[in-house]
Amino acid sequence: MSILTAEELSTKLADDLAWRKKELSEVKALVETRSFSEQRHTALVRGAVCILYSHWEGFVKLAANSYVEYVRKKRLKYNEISSNFLALAMKEKLKEAKETNKPSLYIPVCNFFLSELNQRCILPKNAISTASNLSSEILKEITDILGIDFSFYSTKSVLIDTKLLSTRNKIAHGNYLEFDREEYIELHKEVIEMLDIFRNQIENAAIEKKFIQ
Repeated sequence: MSILTAEELSTKLADDLAWRKKELSEVKALVETRSFSEQRHTALVRGAVCILYSHWEGFVKLAANSYVEYVRKKRLKYNEISSNFLALAMKEKLKEAKETNKPSLYIPVCNFFLSELNQRCILPKNAISTASNLSSEILKEITDILGIDFSFYSTKSVLIDTKLLSTRNKIAHGNYLEFDREEYIELHKEVIEMLDIFRNQIENAAIEKKFIQ
């Protein structure tokens, strides 16, 4: 689906986040239930952490790529877009030149910056990747390329890298790791807050046209 307006972008993000929150709310309600046996509850919490992480990564990836799609549909010229989106557009050109030992491959890149910046910008589709491991380092790369502020997430790096990503990886790879009810409930609260903030940042960036120089 093409995303042509800031309203369409907002609707897509709202709809996607709504079903994720609904599912996570159901999972949280199960975690809070005290009628399960200890063994059953331990298994439930372990699964809940994996689901929580999947929604965190899934929404960040969808929201980021939706914003890129929105900017792509603006059909701006290279000399009109912000430097972060110009970098994204130039990624493949620079990658091809970097992977060889031929300095001559940089000539077309130089020519581009000298004479072709007035052409329409071509942004790649589905350009934002989480590498299936959304660490704080990868999240910073994503926020940098989208031109949104990372400072809030920098205070959450331990939570993102250790409590969320590392715990999910250990569980998903079949390792035994206990995670109690209170830990999960707190992690759930923190992730929901990060999802809401990430959504708001992207919506504000679109409304304020931060993708334009």
